[in-house]
Amino acid sequence: MSLRKSPAAAGLLLLGLLLAGAALAQGDAQRGLYLSKAAGCIGCHTQETKDPKDAVPYAGGRALKTPFGTFYGPNITPNPVAGIGKWTEADFFRAMREGRRPDGSNYFPAFPYASFTNITDADLRDLWAYLRTLPPSGRASQEHDLGFLYRWRLGVGVWKWLYFTPGPMLPDAQRPAQVNRGRYLVNALGHCGECHTPRTALGGMKRERFLAGTDKGPEGKGVPNITPGRLKKWSDAEIRDFLQTGMTSDGDVTAETMAEVVRNTTSQLTPEDLAALIAYLRTVPAIEPEKKP
Repeated sequence: MSLRKSPAAAGLLLLGLLLAGAALAQGDAQRGLYLSKAAGCIGCHTQETKDPKDAVPYAGGRALKTPFGTFYGPNITPNPVAGIGKWTEADFFRAMREGRRPDGSNYFPAFPYASFTNITDADLRDLWAYLRTLPPSGRASQEHDLGFLYRWRLGVGVWKWLYFTPGPMLPDAQRPAQVNRGRYLVNALGHCGECHTPRTALGGMKRERFLAGTDKGPEGKGVPNITPGRLKKWSDAEIRDFLQTGMTSDGDVTAETMAEVVRNTTSQLTPEDLAALIAYLRTVPAIEPEKKP
């Protein structure tokens, strides 16, 4: 029986297509869970406690000390008052892609939207689907404690004009698929440059020294150079083992922030994504440290 002769059959087909499209538009929460690990979301949005069991995942409160003051990660659970329960998917896209709050004002760039803007629409949709599955928490987001000159969100517009280019990231046709995937993991989801790239006096990344490390990283602590100039003595297997375990081939163990990154992010990546990440790092221009480590 042809669809032309059977309006009922044609209607069922159309309904099926609409339902399939709606399911796709809603995103895949299970895939969003994986993306949230690749993006390290839990680290900035979960308060530090003496006993990790007391921390409420994604309920906010994590402090980030910077030269501009202390920023606190907000509650991003679906609580309608304390969290983002009243947000729409469009609000989430605007935050990640444009660095704007639902009311249109700018987020401070301690929220790394300069990197997250590069995330694809499909991945943002899956991330949003996952965030909607989190248990709602009533923990109120904490106000940032910033210096007087840095409290005004209007000034962020100048910062964006200088340092922010909205995404998403497009594949580089000159590079293999594996390197493009690694580039996406490092530059967009993993936002590695946010910590491993030195910054200007205004807090923008020095793009000419991308991933070259700095002695003034998060919390005022040093962050290593991870360009090929620094990694040339490490084999791919040694880098992989470090990103999975936090231990180097000579027995050193990472600590503090990078230990969290290993625990929450790099050790959670699939073997394919881990290999892609390493393949991309091998292609980054080698840069010598500004200072001896």
